[in-house]
Amino acid sequence: MRLPPRTFRRSKAARYNHIFESTVLNYYNYFTEIEDTFVRRRGKHLFLSPLDWAMIDGWKERGVPLHIVLRAIESVFDVYDRLPPAQQKRTIKSLFYCREEVEAQYTEWLASQAGKHTDADKGSDNEFSPQAIREHIDKVIAQLRGVTLEDLSEGISRAIDRLVELRENVTSDAGAMDASLGDIEKLLERSILSDRDPVHLKMLEKATAAELRSYRREMTAESYKTTFDLMLLKRLREDAGIPRLGLFYI
Repeated sequence: MRLPPRTFRRSKAARYNHIFESTVLNYYNYFTEIEDTFVRRRGKHLFLSPLDWAMIDGWKERGVPLHIVLRAIESVFDVYDRLPPAQQKRTIKSLFYCREEVEAQYTEWLASQAGKHTDADKGSDNEFSPQAIREHIDKVIAQLRGVTLEDLSEGISRAIDRLVELRENVTSDAGAMDASLGDIEKLLERSILSDRDPVHLKMLEKATAAELRSYRREMTAESYKTTFDLMLLKRLREDAGIPRLGLFYI
């Protein structure tokens, strides 16, 4: 399974492309770099599963740096390759095998970054100018106003009200602005989970469960629930046309 390259519109967003490119690799490369590294280390070609793709999508959305994921994959295979042949009977068949190491290294990386707000970092934050943030909020509000689902109207109306208020109080603190947008996004997620038409919600839940069915035995109950919730929310957002709000999506 390969994701097609993501096409970025360069009209209105052209002046902000350098911000995006300086902070994260594009959508396509994040997935394919991880896939290529996993396939190379495994030694045999293996298409990633829907569970693997959902997990990568989760890492990307949380902002897990690509180098952390790649380093974790390399570490897992380095340890596996040092095992005696007798202990290598179970091959690594899924990227899910690397999940714990990715999470561990990401946690360590976050801890190492605490307090490292240098002047250079502040300059990078300032590239998300108040004007750029206002334009992003305007775009998101317009998209939300275009959602016509009656069962989500109340939640969307509340989110729009908060976005309008946030727009009027935009600051140059990109971190704080992104956190506020994240809070509003959680409000929307609660709405699509609790207010969506029960029949339609059940249909999407069944589709998500069916996609994960063949992998459930390999997962702990906690891992299954986390992955299920991630995939269900993704389906619900896409189905309803709910945009992502974070500054990552400028």
